[in-house]
Formats: sequence, structure tokens, C-alpha cells
Amino acid sequence: MYNTEEYEYEAILQRMLDRVPDDIDKRPGSIIYDSLAPAAAEFAQMYINLSAGDDLYNVDTATGEYLTEGAAEWGVNRKQATFAIRKATFLDSNGAGIDVAIGSRFFIEDLNYVVAERVSQGVYKVVSETAGVMGNAPFGSMLPVEYINDLATATLNDILVPGEDEETDDQLRERFFVEINEQPFGGNVADYRQMIRALDGVGAVRITPVWQGGGSVKATIMATGHVPPSAALIDQLQEQVDPVPFGGEGLGLAPIGHTVTLNGVNWVTININTTLTLGDTSVGQVQQDIEDVIDAYLLALRSTWEEDAPLVIRVAPLESRILTVSGVVDISETELNGSTANITLTVDQVPQRGTVTLNE
Repeated sequence: MYNTEEYEYEAILQRMLDRVPDDIDKRPGSIIYDSLAPAAAEFAQMYINLSAGDDLYNVDTATGEYLTEGAAEWGVNRKQATFAIRKATFLDSNGAGIDVAIGSRFFIEDLNYVVAERVSQGVYKVVSETAGVMGNAPFGSMLPVEYINDLATATLNDILVPGEDEETDDQLRERFFVEINEQPFGGNVADYRQMIRALDGVGAVRITPVWQGGGSVKATIMATGHVPPSAALIDQLQEQVDPVPFGGEGLGLAPIGHTVTLNGVNWVTININTTLTLGDTSVGQVQQDIEDVIDAYLLALRSTWEEDAPLVIRVAPLESRILTVSGVVDISETELNGSTANITLTVDQVPQRGTVTLNE
């Protein structure tokens, strides 16, 4: 607001000098000049501070705690980091499942997990003690913090509800403007989208109104990290939004009279076969780099699913990304799942990389 030339030091000082009669010496080094210069410098600094303060109290330019407070004034609260919920199996030396005490703690790769709920014999839900996406990463053998009788192996398996990092400034600002501009009300599409996006584990959602007649709504979910949700996450969200078998009774977040069905997106595996012209390198040397750029392309597509579904996997942009890999001179005859045509998915599908076959 104040970052204009008229509020810079030289401009302020000149305006002050212009107010002094011309028959008084105003040259640099004069008494008047040397008296006004420090005041002009202070005024310039004041305007800089005012400008910075103005930025901190506008949501479009605020950062950190100022953005948090500014958005909260409109009812949009920053999402805090959440704790991953995982599945773990506990077996004895004969390979049979054993029960462990709720609250038992295990560690793997410097992360601790605490047993939270029994699913079946030897199968439990465990919760990461570290908030954020770190809790989603490790898989495999865990060790108990304290000795447990008859326990031979403890294995950390599926991600049931993914952990999320605290919402970044950019994410909060983007969500703020979406929520303010969409004007959710009384079970409209914007209301459902905001309601479900705010739930733990949800990365994106698409709402299908009047799905099976009046009062029916379908919500298709993508989990945090742009991946399909687990069955456990869908069950948890269903219980929060519209519990079964009490659909439409208003016992969850959904309005009375609305029957809401939640489901998740599904993976579609994309196998890629292409022919390369290489420089001074071999297929083996570029294989991993090419798989990485393919993964990045498919992730970019998945990140647009909420707005752009059904997604289209196109040969041309895939080839252009592969051409950026060092050592690749040219590319031709690219096939996706055995065809040279683009692949169009359904609204409920998202792509993941399958096999990548590189020919010379």
C-alpha cells in the first residue's frame, strides 16, 4: 500500500524542503537540510513498517501466524498435522496371531507406534506418535519398546488413515479463497465439498448430487498424498458423514434427509512400452530416471483429479518428459497398455505406473 516512490526517503525529504522558504539555505550540509534529513529517514522507515504490517493483515499477502489468524476470522482454520493410523500384525514363533495390550509401543526407523485398537486375532490398528506424513513411510518389522511374552514378529503393514503435515501457507490461502467464494449452504455441492475435505485423511473429493434420486449424494474420495483411500478410511468417513444403517437421519455431518454414500477412487495401472534413441548411455542407466519422470507426470495428473476428472493419460506430454532425461536423444512408438492412443479413465479412476519397457 505504501511501497510507492512518494514514500521513499528522497521524496519525503524533498517535500519537507519544499515547504521551507527559498530565501533560506536548503543545500546539503545546511542547518535546515541536516535537521530535516533524519526526520525524513524516520518517516520513510515508518512507511516501510506500515506497508509490512498491511501485508501481514491481508490474507492474500499474510504469512505464518498472521495468515492463520486472518483466515480464522472468516471461519477457515489451518489444518493441523495428523497422526497416521496403520495396520500391524503380531505373530508368535509358530506364525499364529497373538493379542497384545492396547497401549503397547513399537518402533521402526526412529518412529514409534502405539497399539490403539484390536481388529482380529493378531491384527491391530496402531497410531504413529509422530504427526505428519512421516508416519506413512515405514513398512516392515517393528521392535517392541518393552518386552512382550510370546511375541516373535511385529509387522507394520497398510496405511489405514494417512497422516498429514500441517497445512502450508499456500494451501491455506488457496482453500480460504475457495471456501469464501463458493458460499456453501444447506447441503449444496460446495457445502459437501468443504465438509468432507476438512476430514482427516481426505486429499480431494468429487460430489455427485442426486446420485440415485432426490436426497441421494455420492462422494468419491482421494486420500492424502493423491492415492486411493483404504477401506478403513472410507468406513471412518462414512460414519462421520452419514452413518450406516441410519442414512438420512442427520446423525452425521450430512443434513437430515440426505443419504450419502462414500467411495474411493481406484488405481488403473499404466504399462508403458517405448523405443529410444540414446546418446552415450545405456537403457539401464536411464531406466530409473525415466521411471521417475513418468511417476511425476502421473502424480501431476492425480493432483488435478478433483477439478479435471475424468483424467486423460496422453502420449505426447509423456514423451516430452522422457526427452528431458539426460542421455535420451529421441523417442518413438510409445504405447500405453499396448496401444498408441491416449487413455481416458473414468471419474473414479486414477493412474499409477506399471511396467516400463525401453527398447533401442
